[in-house]
Amino acid sequence: MQVNYVSEATPGRENEDFVAAGPGWVVLLDGATAPPGVDSGCRHDPVWLVRRLGGRIAALLALEEGRPLPDLVAEAIKVTGEAHAGTCDLENPDSPSATVSLLRRRDGAVEWYVLADSPIVMDAGEIRVFRDDRVDHLPSYTLEGVRRSRNSPGGFWVASTKPEAAYEGLTGEVPVEGLTRAAVLSDGASRLVERFEHMGWDDLLRLLDEEGPRELVRRTRAVEASAAGRPRGKRFDDATAVFVRF
Repeated sequence: MQVNYVSEATPGRENEDFVAAGPGWVVLLDGATAPPGVDSGCRHDPVWLVRRLGGRIAALLALEEGRPLPDLVAEAIKVTGEAHAGTCDLENPDSPSATVSLLRRRDGAVEWYVLADSPIVMDAGEIRVFRDDRVDHLPSYTLEGVRRSRNSPGGFWVASTKPEAAYEGLTGEVPVEGLTRAAVLSDGASRLVERFEHMGWDDLLRLLDEEGPRELVRRTRAVEASAAGRPRGKRFDDATAVFVRF
């Protein structure tokens, strides 16, 4: 695996994404920006969470090659929770949270894992997109509606304070044979496809392959700056794009 990535914060803000890579693996987390006026019950922000949680997952991937990916995520959530259980209310449903997306090459296969809506895109002769879209089908997007749905049956699942949420992530594997390239994206880097509909997934992979992650982020910023108002979501977002060649 050859890995190339760029991670860029929303202009004027601290980056709430996290990315790390090692021999045969990639970790990407996208922290959820706290809505104004919401009491999370936590003295820490999403930046603290993604760095603690992402760093722990990366360490486990580096040291424990044989364990299932959901087990590694569950352990990382548990250890991260223990790091602030004495200072923060971990029962608060608005506790800081993040998506988790993982790739790991083992023997003749590439394993993938997605918890929430940071997609993984693979090219094995045909384009395959792995994305947990449950957050797109909530009955309500009010603060209270999202709060009721977060880490709840029938709602959507994220990495926050409940280790059991890790087992709600989607996972699978793709044979290495025939696999040429892949992308792991925060939703700030996938929005040229998913939000603005400026290109398809095959176009996005081609852009990453030919011009690199920096160009994808540059084009995303240009479209964000010129876009009219949209019904839901942020105009600008942290953008992290990972491109992998096999």
